[in-house]
Amino acid sequence: MDGPLSGIRVVELGTLIAAPFAARLFAEFGADVIKIEQPGSGDPLRRWRKLHQGTSLWWYLQSRNKKSIAIDLKSPDGRDVALRLAAQADVVIENLKPGSLEKLGLGWDVLSKLNPDLTLVRISGYGQTGPYRDRSGFGAIGEAMGGLRFTTGDPDSPPARVGISIGDSLASLHGVIGALMSLLRVKTGQGRGQVVDVSLYESVFNLMESLVPEYDLMGHVRTRTGGALPGISPSNTYPSSDGRHVVIAGNSDAIFKRLMQVVGRPDLADEPALASNDGRVRSNDMLDAVIATWTSARTMDEILARLDAADVPAGRIYSVADIVEDPHYAAREMILPTELPGDVTVKMPGITPKLSETPGEVRWSGPTLGQHTDEVLEGLGLQAGDIAQLRRSGAVQ
Repeated sequence: MDGPLSGIRVVELGTLIAAPFAARLFAEFGADVIKIEQPGSGDPLRRWRKLHQGTSLWWYLQSRNKKSIAIDLKSPDGRDVALRLAAQADVVIENLKPGSLEKLGLGWDVLSKLNPDLTLVRISGYGQTGPYRDRSGFGAIGEAMGGLRFTTGDPDSPPARVGISIGDSLASLHGVIGALMSLLRVKTGQGRGQVVDVSLYESVFNLMESLVPEYDLMGHVRTRTGGALPGISPSNTYPSSDGRHVVIAGNSDAIFKRLMQVVGRPDLADEPALASNDGRVRSNDMLDAVIATWTSARTMDEILARLDAADVPAGRIYSVADIVEDPHYAAREMILPTELPGDVTVKMPGITPKLSETPGEVRWSGPTLGQHTDEVLEGLGLQAGDIAQLRRSGAVQ
């Protein structure tokens, strides 16, 4: 089945997380994604975290459906191959330090003249302009500068990090959104290609809700609140009698009344001062104590059954073991078996979003380094002798 992005060619000039994740999303929905890697070592992600037969399991996920071509971009012949690919591409995605693409002779001034309809997605720590543009920036730094770290963790503890590379992934999503908007403009004849400038810190900052106006108008500095959702009550994490924790969101007016009935406090359900969120926020500590007293006397299964019957949003906090064993994940095809080298089948995350007519699919897992070099070069019109010469010169692997 052709995906919704079939016919779109993407060239990935990225390593590790941000640009590769963006390119992966294109690949899952049918785009022809060609990943350019450095000969010899390839993307460092190939050796990150847990390895299977010397290759990262993360790599097999992050690079599924992509074609790998190993090119030395610092060589004239390698640069020429990259230019040939860019000339036929709809999108180029990179996450090099600002100025690096220009040093390679692959800057926007060169690429846009070669291919006026090209969209260039540039993901960096601080963006392509501004006083910080030349600083090194990783996702963790973007999470800190974007405001996320300051609001994450317990009030009496140092700022915590989310347990994944959330800053990189948020930048990837913004890069894909920007690229699709640019592609729509080009494909509908409204204009030519353009640069999509995405920074890690701005991608995080874009999700920080009313942080700025609260500070500007009221002087309020939002900080760490543990499992609670600040300014929205009641919404928190509560203990069960069997040592687990449940998230309960009873913060709409109607849901709050139902929640109070379940926990045996109909008096609070009918209390005028608690009828709206602003009143509940003023009594948040009291409400949390009431709910925690009820949950701590019951098992997780009983808590969830009672709250579900009352139509109160609640859920236990899932570990990865919970995820892979959950029937809803399975029914939604969010856990997919994937074949790895050595006749090994491993569970991998499925594809989202779900499209009714042109769903995404996994065609193959992450390729070996340079696995598709010949195929890609032949697609550019190069003959066997030309490819052999590029190998002899070290321009490709």
